[in-house]
Amino acid sequence: MTYEYEMIVCVVNTGFSDAVMSAARACGARGGTVINARGTANPEAESFFKITIQPEKEIVMIVVPTAIKDDILHALYKDVGLNTPGQGIAFTLPVDAAVGLPKVEEK
Repeated sequence: MTYEYEMIVCVVNTGFSDAVMSAARACGARGGTVINARGTANPEAESFFKITIQPEKEIVMIVVPTAIKDDILHALYKDVGLNTPGQGIAFTLPVDAAVGLPKVEEK
């Protein structure tokens, strides 16, 4: 099944949501929603990745046309990925239905 939209979910250290949105906007995203959160990683994950995990997080949710999803994910990895101070992870979820979004134009 092909979806018209996907939701990108990016979890970053507190203070990096603006960097997430800057990277996403540069690839064509229009806006997003930020939720404050708290991480619960275990010590084994910290030693495996050789990073210190900050407990305070921001979750940025961005609904985008499927056609630009991969470009945004690549930009997020580069700008706020695990090897950056943002220590972000990102994943996508298909959007089955949505209202209030502009129709994606066929190419």
